[in-house]
Amino acid sequence: MDIATIIGFVATFGLIIMSMGDPGPFIDMPSVYIVVLGTLTAVLARSSFPEFIGAIGVALKTVKYKVDKPEDLIEKLVELGTIARKDGMIALEGQDIANPFMAKGIRMLVDGTEASLIKGTLEREMGMIQKRNSEGMAFIASAQEIAPAMGMIGTLVGLVLMLGNMSDPKSIGPSMAVALLTTLYGAVIANVVCIPLNQKLAKLDQAESLNHELIIEGVLFIQGGGNPRMLPDLLMPFVHPKARAKLEAAAT
Repeated sequence: MDIATIIGFVATFGLIIMSMGDPGPFIDMPSVYIVVLGTLTAVLARSSFPEFIGAIGVALKTVKYKVDKPEDLIEKLVELGTIARKDGMIALEGQDIANPFMAKGIRMLVDGTEASLIKGTLEREMGMIQKRNSEGMAFIASAQEIAPAMGMIGTLVGLVLMLGNMSDPKSIGPSMAVALLTTLYGAVIANVVCIPLNQKLAKLDQAESLNHELIIEGVLFIQGGGNPRMLPDLLMPFVHPKARAKLEAAAT
């Protein structure tokens, strides 16, 4: 779990609520219907139900999913490569592998799959993961565009209600609240929720893709019978310079 996303959202909304003093006047159900529910239904209109549900699942990756460190993946590949070189590919069966993508590649090694088929299969798997991530980011980007527009629609609705009931002073306040709060809700959804989520997903997608490329290179190296001690040097470019010292020590 990536706690940074939760802390960021809680702190941001906490600061906004603190600045309000009494949050009661800022809660208006007609505004919620127009902006929050209206944004969700408008995004649903551009999607199918499976795409809608899948995109929500991808968005939750910003909280539930934590990308593996490349150096940890390399250490695991070195361990597996050492086992395969010593006892054969069949000895890799039953090994505890937390990363699903790596586990799939190792299963193919155990089954004696050819290198070209392993490479093609893993690259297709990587492409499908990227596609799902892209669909999730497109979903959030749509919400980011639609929420301010729904806020503007709510503002116009509130102004029409207010101007149509100028003779009734008691109706002016609620109508003005709809006009202003819908704009506020739209701005919050777009800028406080959607933009950070999309940026976080883009970073996760990039890091995940790099890890997948690393795993493909490592699995193919093991399949080719290479010396596992060479793996850290081969895969070093995937590791951030500050984290390379540990791998360099392991390779010596």
